[in-house]
Amino acid sequence: MEFKGFDKKTLPFLEAIRKNNSKEWFEVHRSEYENYILNPSRAFVDEFGEHLMALEPTINFSPKINKSLFRIYRDTRRMGAIKVPLKHRIGIIFWQGSGSRMQTSSFYLHFSPDELFVAVGVRWFEKPMLDAYREYIKDSYKREALNKLLHSLMDKGYSVIDKGYKRYPRGVNPETMNSHLYLYKGMATYKILDPKLIEDGDKLIDTLYKIYEDMLPLQQIVYEISLGVKED
Repeated sequence: MEFKGFDKKTLPFLEAIRKNNSKEWFEVHRSEYENYILNPSRAFVDEFGEHLMALEPTINFSPKINKSLFRIYRDTRRMGAIKVPLKHRIGIIFWQGSGSRMQTSSFYLHFSPDELFVAVGVRWFEKPMLDAYREYIKDSYKREALNKLLHSLMDKGYSVIDKGYKRYPRGVNPETMNSHLYLYKGMATYKILDPKLIEDGDKLIDTLYKIYEDMLPLQQIVYEISLGVKED
């Protein structure tokens, strides 16, 4: 299936999910989900994955649920989870490495009626990645390079995720050059765009490629960090 963009009814359908968030409603409208979201998402993954390989030849992608695509149903059993069963935000991920797709560096995007969110990196480190990140930035040269890169991305109009910690890890001197990097719970950069961009297939692919090309240096650093994760 050739990717030509998402249908103009896609965003209104996601808004309808937000307003009618029940499994019963969804089952009645499952064919709309397949036509407006699932099938074009699969086509997008196949086509854009080929484009991304020009930036990173070893990138992983697959137009399947729990691979590049996420389930429409939310896991409401987890403690603190949002209790409505359906997601009105559609995520797509292209990841590098053999580990968890969410804990190795990735090219990620999601769209909803509110935004098109485009990012690289890992937004939230689990402990093995957090340990590897902190080990990586012990090197003062790597800290300096990462700090310069983050400022370069911000100068280009991209945002960096907020720091997640207020206290420094034990043994870290706050007076150390670029010590603020120890306060991050993840490492990612992102940009928020008009969600209607998803309706123009060629423009969407061109825009995403340029953004990911700019973000690639951070993606590569986070992937390098993931290679330092120690197996249990």
